[in-house]
Amino acid sequence: MVMTYPRIIQGRLVTVGYRIVQESLARSAFDGEGARRYGGRWNSSGRSVVYTAESRALAALEILVHLSSSRLLGERYRIIPVQFPDELVLRLEDKFALPKDWLEQPVAASTQRLGDDWFARRWSCVLSVPSAVMTLERNFLLNPLHPDFNQVEIGKPERFSFDLRLAH
Repeated sequence: MVMTYPRIIQGRLVTVGYRIVQESLARSAFDGEGARRYGGRWNSSGRSVVYTAESRALAALEILVHLSSSRLLGERYRIIPVQFPDELVLRLEDKFALPKDWLEQPVAASTQRLGDDWFARRWSCVLSVPSAVMTLERNFLLNPLHPDFNQVEIGKPERFSFDLRLAH
């Protein structure tokens, strides 16, 4: 299996992730407000968590599965790279058993409890979890309230467009 992380960048072992957001949300893309308001697969509402993906393609797929309408493909988006020292990352399976119901829709409470526990106990700044969209790939959950969050390097937002053929 080919892993896209960690990488050696300028002599450091770092993990790289990507986040795609609507252009209007680019400035607040790493405050965790969306997940705090609505929850996610790995957190219940009330927890400020930032979801990123290990590749640009996975970040795009994660957006696509959550769009309520294909018309939203024409919106203006930004993709934002992020990198963090590999030692800030906890791989979910190294601490917890992956729940059997982790792929269920609607989202299982068991996965939210795991993420909430990670968040509350501040076991790491970053939690690496399998993607429900591409199960052999990884998403990275960032805790913007963790004391090590200042070591997360947020890159410059770049224009990102979906191919409108995806709407068919």
